[in-house]
Amino acid sequence: MKRVTYLLTLGLAVLLSGCSSMVTNTEGLEAAPATLMPRSGTYSDLISLPRPSAKIYAAVYDFRDQTGQYKPQPASTFSTAVTQGGAAMLSGALADSGWFVPLERVGLQNLLTERKIIRATLERQGNADALDSLNAARILLEGGIIAYDSNLRTGGAGAEYFGIGASGQYQVDQVTINLRAVDIATGAVLANVTTSKTIFSHEIRAGVYRFIDFKRLLEGEIGYTNNEPVQMAVMSAIESSVIHLIARGIKDGLWNLANPSDIDDPVLSAYLEAPTPML
Repeated sequence: MKRVTYLLTLGLAVLLSGCSSMVTNTEGLEAAPATLMPRSGTYSDLISLPRPSAKIYAAVYDFRDQTGQYKPQPASTFSTAVTQGGAAMLSGALADSGWFVPLERVGLQNLLTERKIIRATLERQGNADALDSLNAARILLEGGIIAYDSNLRTGGAGAEYFGIGASGQYQVDQVTINLRAVDIATGAVLANVTTSKTIFSHEIRAGVYRFIDFKRLLEGEIGYTNNEPVQMAVMSAIESSVIHLIARGIKDGLWNLANPSDIDDPVLSAYLEAPTPML
């Protein structure tokens, strides 16, 4: 019995030593340099779209979080569930698509202030007409993050035998984006697209809890959790909505391809023929 106790104690010491090393060794994390934000498969589709006959000047004034959702406890009640940087993400996706020229409108007041400073300098130099006028947009892009659903699906499984067990569980959330293209001349909504992206989180745990001798308790636990970043899901949903907006505009004759035969492009065809999922 003493030999079994000794072996179990030795094994536990090795396990705890490995866990301690894993938890306290942050050298790799601290040394990691800053990188560009990882992108999903929708970004590859976005930059692979066929070229337009002419780029479209588009204005984005805001792309707000309209969900009203906050992070669940114990997070701060002032922390929102989704990013507040939707306008920046949308402007980036429009530019990366190669179909739009996004015009700065979110920081329009800052832009106008700088132009006043430049104009004042040019007037002193007697060259007031040297400053070009701002470009006017052809379409206005409106919309926002309209829904964030928590615990859309949850589940798990586990087993335990004589105090030794393992378990796993998962959770699926969903974020929904709406994007509208508005004709500035008439105010008509030219195209309206709503896209959704799931957010997957899962956890795996294993542990032991049993008495190995009188008044001697063996307890150990190890686990792993992976949470898909919400901002990456929002970015992917925005990119998808931009692609669907382009595809719908081509189908409805709102804008044209540089090469009409590109209508059979595999990426474009996949979005043109994408069915609407049914619950």
